[in-house]
Amino acid sequence: MTSSLPAAAAPVGPPAPGADPAPRGKSRVRDALVNAATRVTLRAIPLLPDAVKRALLGGRTVTVDGNTLDITLRFMLAAQRAAGLGGLVASEDVAVARRQLRITSAMLVADIEGDVSELTVPGPAGPMAARLYRPTGADADTALLVFFHGGGFVIGDLDSHDDLCRLIARDGGLNVLSVDYRLAPEHKAPAAVDDAYAAFRWAVEHAVELGADPQRIAVGGDSAGGNLAALVSQRARNDGVTLPALQLLIYPAVDLCSDTRSKTLFADGYFLTRRDMDWFMEQYLGGADVDPADPAVSPLLADDLSGLPPALILTGGFDPLRDEGRSYADALRAAGVEVDFREEGTLVHAFANFFPLGGGSATATAAMISALRAHLSRG
Repeated sequence: MTSSLPAAAAPVGPPAPGADPAPRGKSRVRDALVNAATRVTLRAIPLLPDAVKRALLGGRTVTVDGNTLDITLRFMLAAQRAAGLGGLVASEDVAVARRQLRITSAMLVADIEGDVSELTVPGPAGPMAARLYRPTGADADTALLVFFHGGGFVIGDLDSHDDLCRLIARDGGLNVLSVDYRLAPEHKAPAAVDDAYAAFRWAVEHAVELGADPQRIAVGGDSAGGNLAALVSQRARNDGVTLPALQLLIYPAVDLCSDTRSKTLFADGYFLTRRDMDWFMEQYLGGADVDPADPAVSPLLADDLSGLPPALILTGGFDPLRDEGRSYADALRAAGVEVDFREEGTLVHAFANFFPLGGGSATATAAMISALRAHLSRG
């Protein structure tokens, strides 16, 4: 449930026996044109004044539950529809969906310099690729965020969230360890959770060599990554080991089974769609030995939420996941957990990945990083 505006997907594999190969060639040409148009649009959006965007959209606004959709995101969504794209998932072919996300993520370039190194982290099924971001002039005891990317447990990788991690490291003044956990459908639930927990435990044990303060190691992620960060926090509490200093939950998917009003309100047309979510869950949980109502994958449904680390939780007012994020914040507070909850009413799912477009996404992401820095600077 994350990242950037997808371009149309090209078909893969050989044509069916006896099929005319011409449509495939036409499809490749169409996809190249859509990719080119998407690239131009994404690069142009930050340069257009809001008045121009508003005029091109006919002066209309979209208001739901008292929130008016951000004009920059409205323009992006209109461009997405004009290209014939229905949501976050570009294709139900997993390989194509992943490739197209990588292509479009590369179009949203923020050009953020930083100290970045590649490494591997031991996981339960073998080494996991990871990327360490360090702010310029970082001390030996800088706070560390162990970050898990979004993408519905199926798509996304280190590159899809590279700019966001660079921004967090630079503007937050902290180290970021981004982890490439195993994805579905090749690895069903709870493989991603096991990987995320192993990465956090490894970071705690190797804090000194990572240049991090062992007392200020946080976990965080967006969407599916927020789910993993919440579950890592619960598992650490259950195991009686060192807790994360903070859990950063960016529009987290914390209830994989319940229907909510926001899932109905924003089922289509607001980037993350119902179809996307259903497809993600089929890849992640279909054939797995885990029920979607199991707290091992749905942290909101845990019987006991007491004793968990402080949480910084963000939701978008036009996000299908809005209501479960709210509910998790309320449940944590009721359990005595310190919660900093922020609903960005004008924004859609994945707004943190859209910060290069400017507008409300950039403002909200900057405020999130400022709050993260403040929370991890305590003491």
